[in-house]
Parts: sequence; structure tokens; C-alpha cells
Amino acid sequence: MAASQVRDFLVTYLMPEKCYDEIFVRFHFHAQLPQLLKILWRGSAEGISLFSVLLQLYAFSCPVVYAVAHNFPLFAWAERVLMLVQTAAIVLLILYHRGETLKGLLLLVGFGGVMFLLSSYAPAAIVSAMHDSSLAALIASKALQALTNHRNGHTGQLSTVSVFLSCAGSLGVAFVSLQDSIYSVTSLSLTLSASLSCVLLAQVICSSSSFATDAKKKE
Repeated sequence: MAASQVRDFLVTYLMPEKCYDEIFVRFHFHAQLPQLLKILWRGSAEGISLFSVLLQLYAFSCPVVYAVAHNFPLFAWAERVLMLVQTAAIVLLILYHRGETLKGLLLLVGFGGVMFLLSSYAPAAIVSAMHDSSLAALIASKALQALTNHRNGHTGQLSTVSVFLSCAGSLGVAFVSLQDSIYSVTSLSLTLSASLSCVLLAQVICSSSSFATDAKKKE
């Protein structure tokens, strides 16, 4: 398969396998921090869909719940906790800028409590179902944010860096998945996720270009 040949070429001649995995498999783990920093810097969360971020929060929580329930070692999922904390902070900031800080705190405390109970006491079938649904939640999150951008006519405070990192990570994961099977449900889902990431990136770029054009006209 062509994808496998590309991977073999990169690992053999250009980079070690760990570097390949970091770039093409785990790159998207670092996507939330630029978004968090932009909201803090701008003092606004305009244009960022709350429901989209909540879906991300759920999607990032599912692997952690699965790992805790199956007693995986901490180093295997600690990085996911960091991304989960960043996403929770974004949720809180969105509600803070809407004047609903208390609501945000109660929401996160309740969500954390539910996830703790699920990881500790939920049947294995429920934990596995949550883990399997995380990709669908992530796809829905991206679709909802893209729809929000379309309705608003701009991307607001959506971070270009975060969207780019997410897009790069999604493309990398889809690329790796396609090496195993092109027609599996997982590969098709990952391809859809990568496609939506590309749509979001295109929206951010177009929105930035439109803003720059308007600024020049005003000058």
C-alpha cells in the first residue's frame, strides 16, 4: 500500500519511529493550549461553540475513563489528562465571558464526578461503549463548530494554531489508519474527522483573509 511505503520511507531515511508517531499520531494532543491562550489574551470567546467544546470534553474524557477502569499505567494516559484539563478550562472561560461562571464551575464539577463514578463503578460494556463513541463525539464537535462558523460568517476567536495542529493530527491519524484498511469503519470515520478539520482550517484562513482585506479598505 502506498501509505505504508511512505511510512517506511520516512522511518527509514528521515526520522525515527518515535518521531513519526509523535508527529503523525500524537500531534493533535497539543492543539488545545493555543486556543486556551488566545481566549485569555483576547479576553473573549466569541464564535467558539460551547456545545462543540463540550463534545470535545466528552471525547477526551472517554479514553481516560477507559484507561482508569482497566488500570492502565499512568504514563500511558497522563498526556490525555493534560488535554482534558485544557478543554475544561476553555469551557469555563466560554461561560465566564457569558457571565455564567458559577454555572461553568458546577457543570465541570458535575461532569468530573460523573466521569469518576463511571471509571470506578460502571460495567465494562458501558466503559467500552463510551470509548468507542469518542470518535463520533469528536466528529460531531468539528461539524458543529464548522456550522457555527458558517452561520456567524466568521470564526471569531477560534485559534488558527489550534485548528492547524488539530488538522495535522487528524490527517496523521487517518494516514496511519489507512495503512491497515481503507474500507474499515474506523478508517472512514478518521478520514471524515480529518476532512472536517480541513474545513475548519479553510474557514479560519478565509476569515483571517477577509478581516485583513476589510482592515485595508478601512485604512
